[in-house]
Amino acid sequence: MPEQIAPPGGPPEKGAGRHSCLITLLVILAVVVVLAGILVGLTLLVGSSGGVAFGEGVGVLEIEGVVADAAPILETLVKFRRSGKIKAIVIRIDSPGGGVAPTQEIFREIQRTKKEKRIIASLGNIAASGGLYLAAPADKILANPATVTGSIGVIMQMINVEDLMGKVGFRSIVIKSGKYKDIGSATRTMTDDEKQLLQHVVDQLHRQFVEDLAESRKLAVEKVAELADGRIFTGEEALKLGLVDSLGNFQDAVALAGKTAGLKGPIRIIRPEKRDSWWKKLLAGQSALNVLPEWLERPLRFQYLYLPNL
Repeated sequence: MPEQIAPPGGPPEKGAGRHSCLITLLVILAVVVVLAGILVGLTLLVGSSGGVAFGEGVGVLEIEGVVADAAPILETLVKFRRSGKIKAIVIRIDSPGGGVAPTQEIFREIQRTKKEKRIIASLGNIAASGGLYLAAPADKILANPATVTGSIGVIMQMINVEDLMGKVGFRSIVIKSGKYKDIGSATRTMTDDEKQLLQHVVDQLHRQFVEDLAESRKLAVEKVAELADGRIFTGEEALKLGLVDSLGNFQDAVALAGKTAGLKGPIRIIRPEKRDSWWKKLLAGQSALNVLPEWLERPLRFQYLYLPNL
């Protein structure tokens, strides 16, 4: 038989295949880490407008829906005020208003921020009641001709289920330290004294609204008081009444903000990172009790609000 000649180099060493697989895995892992780093970097650099996040621009704060929690908006205002990159701010309002206290908290913070940076308010589909309140401190207010605004006033809504409870055999037993402690209870008829007390509070809050709006818009308190009966106005009417400064859309507001800040060329828009809405949290599996909108959890309160369907 012919002699078989072994290939040069001899047989492959044991474990060489394992080493090759290990090296391949390490290379893949390194590539993944590098790509992840690049993605994180791009996320930090790319702004919401699609531009790169270095350089100066106009901060955009969106206030949408019923105002129930002031904290996220206050946080954004403070960040915008302290940021050297943000030279002016546009507050985009598409809200029927909300709770009295949260609205006033945001109003005061806008006043504070206005001392350091120019603020332009852009009114969207609706900026009524508390929505108008929040726009008032801005240096300029722009509205669309068909924007629903006005509704200057205060409202407190509650229900009474006393008759319904009687029909099904339920009754409420309340032990209280004073006669007004359960004022606004849904299980009994409100007394005349209680109505007068609540009306007094409503009148005080209404006066605060009128005075803040008059001072911010440089209008006579008497003139604002004449308009403050809850009626709504279009943006076109609001312009004639001095409640807004001009007609224009969001892009007009951004352009005006950039101009007042001395920005040249295309204006970069800087938005805060958006938080998940309550319904997204619900779909993610969180308890419904933990994600209900706050204004539904605590509806019995004084509100600068325009929601005629409730």
